[in-house]
Amino acid sequence: MFQVASHPTSFTKHGHGHHHSISSLPPPPSPSVQLPRTLARPPFAEVSRDAILATAPELAGVPAEYVRRGLRPRANEMLAGISALAPSHLPSSMPRSRLPASLNVPIRASASPVSYPTHVLAVSSSKSSNDQAMMFPVHSLVLASHCALLPRLPASPQQPHSPTLQLPVLPLSIPSPAAFTILHSFMYHHRLETVLKGLFPMPSGFLQSLSHDAVLSALSSGETLHRLSSYLCTSASSNLHTLTTHAAHVKELWQNMAALGLYDPELWDTLDLAWEIVLGALNLAAAGQ
Repeated sequence: MFQVASHPTSFTKHGHGHHHSISSLPPPPSPSVQLPRTLARPPFAEVSRDAILATAPELAGVPAEYVRRGLRPRANEMLAGISALAPSHLPSSMPRSRLPASLNVPIRASASPVSYPTHVLAVSSSKSSNDQAMMFPVHSLVLASHCALLPRLPASPQQPHSPTLQLPVLPLSIPSPAAFTILHSFMYHHRLETVLKGLFPMPSGFLQSLSHDAVLSALSSGETLHRLSSYLCTSASSNLHTLTTHAAHVKELWQNMAALGLYDPELWDTLDLAWEIVLGALNLAAAGQ
């Protein structure tokens, strides 16, 4: 089993240089969730060259950043390859105590170019004894080029022109399987608006084609942060329990990113923005009670 830390440790304090005018009141305490003022970033580490070469030997000498950028134009065909898998043979979850070594999954016809996945991740919680694992079809090169703390993936035995795929099943234990859904999507299409939408409600106008520059601009604008926090507070009817649950989702995403070694700067800045928004919403809700 791939085993990664259930909670970030030995972090260095991260400061992104932005000065916010959101209230400095601490968020209300919760018996089950502890909320730090900032979500610290671990020291940067590049992904393993050996892990990339194990899945794509032809990329020898290509910097990891170029590998990641080269995958982005292929996102649609890779996602189409995942969609081409027959869902009846690929359950959304399985008991981790009864995971098979591999799954034979029939391929459905596709009208668009496809790149089929190479493995299935069986993702379970490192913080819970729950026996269920969520199943995620993945492309080994996508994982190897994004996740610095994953070990080298085993080879995937594929037969060209076969009507089925034999996909090795890789058990993976991380803090939050549910939050991995957001990261799985991000590693393919790198859409920052989808990251925020996966965490809590946001104004559709702000999310429209959200760029990294827009994220940084929002982080540096107290007015924008207040407006986004007010929107979130209103959408939750100023309910502290609902807002604390949103904060817990952001924290779980943070733990997964650190545990997997996913160091994309745009993703981390978007996480910072989500944290500022949810803390601001908690402050507004607490002040109104």
